[in-house]
Amino acid sequence: MTESTLAFELLSESALRSMVDLMVRLIEGCGAVVIMVGAVVATVKFAVALVRRDIAAFSSVRLTLARFLVLGLEFQLAADVLRTAISPSFEEIGKLAAIAAIRTLLNYFLNREIAQEQREIEAARRSRAP
Repeated sequence: MTESTLAFELLSESALRSMVDLMVRLIEGCGAVVIMVGAVVATVKFAVALVRRDIAAFSSVRLTLARFLVLGLEFQLAADVLRTAISPSFEEIGKLAAIAAIRTLLNYFLNREIAQEQREIEAARRSRAP
């Protein structure tokens, strides 16, 4: 392998790593924005519920925030997977596995809680209907 070929391969790998790093940052940013928007939306809904003194609306606020959190966590997990896409080491794979497990468990429990809240809201609506 000539010196120029080696330099080209290193440049290509370096360029690829830079591109992936940029994509990871963008995806992480998207996840952060989704979570922030969810927090703002939930805060506004919470304030409206407080003003109206509608305690039943708190479940809806929690559902709203949980949905945004789940979506934001999906973006974060995607960024973690992408981060290890280029020649990962065993250490990086181990970190990804731990992060993926934690986020997947969190996502599972959030989804379970969302489903439970939806069932409770539907039951409350049916009990109020004439």
